Amino acid sequence: MTSVKAQILDWLAPRRREMEAFLETLVNIESFSHDKVGNDRVADVMAAFLDGPGIVLERISLNTYGDVLKATVPGGPGPHVMMMGHRDTVFPTGTVEDRPFARLGDRAYGPGVADMKGGLVLICFVLKALAACGGVGFPVTALFTADEEVGSETGRSIIEAAARGARAVLNMEPGRANGNVVSSRKGGFWMKIEVQGRAAHAGVCHAEGRSAMEALARKIPRLHALTDYAAGITTNIGVVKSGIGHNTVPPLAEAEFDVRLVDESQRAPIIHAIEAILSAEDVPETTTTWTMMSHRVPMTEDTSRDLLARYCAEASALGFSTGGEFTGGCADSGFTSALGIPTLCGLGPVGEKAHTEDEVCHLETLVPRAQAAAATIVSLA
Repeated sequence: MTSVKAQILDWLAPRRREMEAFLETLVNIESFSHDKVGNDRVADVMAAFLDGPGIVLERISLNTYGDVLKATVPGGPGPHVMMMGHRDTVFPTGTVEDRPFARLGDRAYGPGVADMKGGLVLICFVLKALAACGGVGFPVTALFTADEEVGSETGRSIIEAAARGARAVLNMEPGRANGNVVSSRKGGFWMKIEVQGRAAHAGVCHAEGRSAMEALARKIPRLHALTDYAAGITTNIGVVKSGIGHNTVPPLAEAEFDVRLVDESQRAPIIHAIEAILSAEDVPETTTTWTMMSHRVPMTEDTSRDLLARYCAEASALGFSTGGEFTGGCADSGFTSALGIPTLCGLGPVGEKAHTEDEVCHLETLVPRAQAAAATIVSLA
């Protein structure tokens, strides 16, 4: 173990209670993806925590979503290492008021506690440890975005620009429930679908109506039939909205449609098949339009393999075992993987049941997983 690694690990070792306190602070700030004010408050608190000797802060102002916060521990010449995480959560503003941070033994609960405010805590403490110990001889940056849960509409280009030329990217999404990290992920996209029909009184002039709901309902089984488990493709209509009352033929129907895939070569064929279904006039004189809302790129094993081996070796030296696994969830790590940059994901504290009221973070994993991430960064020298 190099002396600098030992110093960094020793700095992190006694910080669990500080990490827990910082996690509580972050969880108790509302940061729904569409709540710019809340997300900017999280950025303010993180910037205040990181502000100090050895860390350079930069803020990229955005109009729609929360600003992007960038923190750098400067180093010598050569490629940098980038950590990243998102501040936004899936929980609507008001959730924290009803369900604030709570702790029960080694478990913490609250909106976004695992996905991914626990990871934000780890990034901040790793940066502070690196700065306190004089850095590692090359720059280490951290990028904190605020629109990951809604497709990284503004975050993607900033992530790609910040990552270019990096020797590695560590995404601090939550660790899996079994303690593994994420070595590959699906990509995908989601669409908004809108069907226009014609309203009519359901009793007096039913025949004059053109049911948008019926047209959409006829499409849904065909869209779901595009699921191909063997190929790793799944399709899902997750939201449907239609109708103004039982006695009116519905003139409008809307749906939100999710598609996941494992390889970029699958994207064009599945989009072609979807568009053929949506273009069909299933009910005469109805029309269907659709809007692509986000593109998620798969994270592939070929960019994570060597970095995973490094991380597992460092974890073993610290006394815990881990491995890499595939997940159907999408994340910003796909963007950096697609650039050919060594990328590893799921390095945050172990978490479970993300996006639910039962979301939980395993507090006993805060320090060891912060140490493992820091040790992996040092090993890249």
